[in-house]
Amino acid sequence: MKRIAHALLSVAFALAAPRAIAQDAAAKPGKPAYDAGLAEKTGADDHGMRSYVLVILKTGPNRVDDADERKAMFAGHMANIDRLSKEGKLALAGPFGDDTGDWRGLFVFAVGSIDEAKALVATDPVVIKGEMVAEYHKWYGSAATMLVGELHETLAKKSF
Repeated sequence: MKRIAHALLSVAFALAAPRAIAQDAAAKPGKPAYDAGLAEKTGADDHGMRSYVLVILKTGPNRVDDADERKAMFAGHMANIDRLSKEGKLALAGPFGDDTGDWRGLFVFAVGSIDEAKALVATDPVVIKGEMVAEYHKWYGSAATMLVGELHETLAKKSF
């Protein structure tokens, strides 16, 4: 439970800076505080929030040791992440940096139910092979999270 709280706090802090910038911009004359089009694009409710499903990827029962198979599996994992992001279903994803624990990464899905998130996770090669297993949690967070993928494209010099 501490890890979930830590992960959620990390995501919240990552989103706090853009919110502070937006609040500062809203306080300046001539800057609109509310963008109806952006709210619609991101699925924001009246509070600028939306529902997500947070998925914690943990070490699974089947480590893939063959180097070529492992490389192909993770290439497929990254391709799956890219596909789901482009479809607007995956708002955020990334690995955890603690190599000593069993927490491997996270997904934040912009879907209506845990069952829908489970169906999407089931398409990932690391889950199919048993390298990782998933834990699911409903999460209510900033709709601005939906903009992370779009913004990331403008920051990345290289892709995986």
